[in-house]
Amino acid sequence: MTTDQALALEDVWKAYPEGSQVLRGVSLSVAPGEFVGIFGRSGSGKSTLLRIMGLLDRPSKGTVKVLGAEASKLDDPSVASLRREKLGYIFQGFNLIPHITALENIEVPMWLAGVRGQERRERALADLKHFGLDGLAGRYPREMSHGEQQRVAAIRAMANRPGVILADEPTSSLDDESARVFIELVSRFNRELGTTVVMVSTSEEEARAAAAVYRLSSGTLARV
Repeated sequence: MTTDQALALEDVWKAYPEGSQVLRGVSLSVAPGEFVGIFGRSGSGKSTLLRIMGLLDRPSKGTVKVLGAEASKLDDPSVASLRREKLGYIFQGFNLIPHITALENIEVPMWLAGVRGQERRERALADLKHFGLDGLAGRYPREMSHGEQQRVAAIRAMANRPGVILADEPTSSLDDESARVFIELVSRFNRELGTTVVMVSTSEEEARAAAAVYRLSSGTLARV
């Protein structure tokens, strides 16, 4: 395992207390600035793998390094800091805060990172404009389509310019056109900002938008 990888997993296993073995010896190295797509059927372990990469869960066995830091050697405050400052997460269900606007949702990660109010507002507006979504700035989630909500959620994930974006089946509730537009947005993050992206999907076609494509099946990972 090299030390210059954005993400590095070595012989990662994950079992749950009820006895289910979800991951079986997964090893993966993701270089800085790489776009990785992982596809597999529902229940194949994709979300578990992404949670382990995102320091939201710990493996039963194996080594996980995120931006050079070995997860098992970090205490809880260090894990929380790394997750907050260096990782961005895009969820299946958008997870926008319903009673605040798109602009304010994008400001939330910056507020958590201690960015002052005026700077937060300017940066959030600039990102919405840069990615062609400034017309949504004052809208609440209920006033947006699913596709618009997921694109706002993606920009929120990029707010602190994390080294790594992890996207967990982000198009699962989108129609084909909205899914296409969303994947192009994430691809722009990768191209224009040099952000490392790992996206998991049930769709091989969507996963192939990435430069490196893997299949997860029965808890094992293979490049295709």
